[in-house]
Amino acid sequence: MKIRTLEKSDMKRLADLYRQFWNEQSDVEKMELQFDAIQRENSHLLLGAEQDGLLIGSVMGVICKELYGDCRPFLVIENMIVDDLGRRKGVGSALLSELEKRARERHCTQMILVTEIERQDACGFYESFGFQKNNKGYKKKL
Repeated sequence: MKIRTLEKSDMKRLADLYRQFWNEQSDVEKMELQFDAIQRENSHLLLGAEQDGLLIGSVMGVICKELYGDCRPFLVIENMIVDDLGRRKGVGSALLSELEKRARERHCTQMILVTEIERQDACGFYESFGFQKNNKGYKKKL
């Protein structure tokens, strides 16, 4: 398995992975346009896990600027996905490890994520990776 930066050519397969989890179609053309915009901004870390030439997982880190203290940025983790057949094989850990490494290189002070409380497997995974569970997160769909 290889962890690497996502490429525009990964968008179709990434849409397939998202459909596994959210059971919704993604517009690949819009994804490719958004990918180009994100690349220009340099505020995202987009990683993929590849095995035997196939994208089997992905994670997105959004680098946010900070206004207090020494104004170092922090990272918000979104859209963590691992192919159904690749779960519990170290893919998620490898993605998060590389994301953390790159966040540290960008001088981020912390990584933040939100997941649904009923997803016990995900919650256990994030806790085992060192995320604190003594925080409370909220999300409002718009």
